[in-house]
Amino acid sequence: MSRKFFVGGNWKMNGDKKSLGELIQTMNGAKVDPNVDVVCGAPAIYLDFARSHLDAKFGVAAQNCYKVPKGAFTGEISPAMIKDCGVNWVILGHSERRHVFGESDELIGQKTAHALESGLGVIACIGEKLDEREGGITEKVVFAQTKVIADNVKDWSKVVLAYEPVWAIGTGKTATPQQVNKNECISDLSFVRFSSVTGGTCKELASQKDVDGFLVGGASLKPEFVEIINAKM
Repeated sequence: MSRKFFVGGNWKMNGDKKSLGELIQTMNGAKVDPNVDVVCGAPAIYLDFARSHLDAKFGVAAQNCYKVPKGAFTGEISPAMIKDCGVNWVILGHSERRHVFGESDELIGQKTAHALESGLGVIACIGEKLDEREGGITEKVVFAQTKVIADNVKDWSKVVLAYEPVWAIGTGKTATPQQVNKNECISDLSFVRFSSVTGGTCKELASQKDVDGFLVGGASLKPEFVEIINAKM
């Protein structure tokens, strides 16, 4: 099945109404490729703000959700709450959720199942750390992460799979465009989204045969995000 190029922006725990409002104004006023699906991952407290101010042509995602509709889970948000803000996407399994907050593959699979059952689209993240890559267990790690997600997916049209080279974050090592190749990262997947991208690298990365989108971190908070959205133009 042919899919549109996808560009997600993960704002993480950054921004305030002033700075995000300026970014949103830049995006709303920019000429962007109509053949690209764009989704911005806003902090939970700014989901309503982002959805209210971004043009309708841009989607909005929460950066996390829990595996049940409601209950005594202090600090969590549910897919139902996300949808109540008019937001239709959620990012799950990001490396920071896995490695900073200790989320297991099993929990991420449960979250994926509940988010999809609730009608959200899921940006599901996978990727190996530096020690795992250098230890030669990339395929083992990424297969396990992917399998627990796949086991909870019935309709892949609602899922974006984002490969994140965790080993290239803060290590001084760089993921080259050639390493985006599906045979290098993961095998037998229909679509791969590459996370380590900037305005300077986006066009070369977008030209790789196995890349049909990006999940962008820090660069999504800058005006260059528009360049990344238009990488295929």
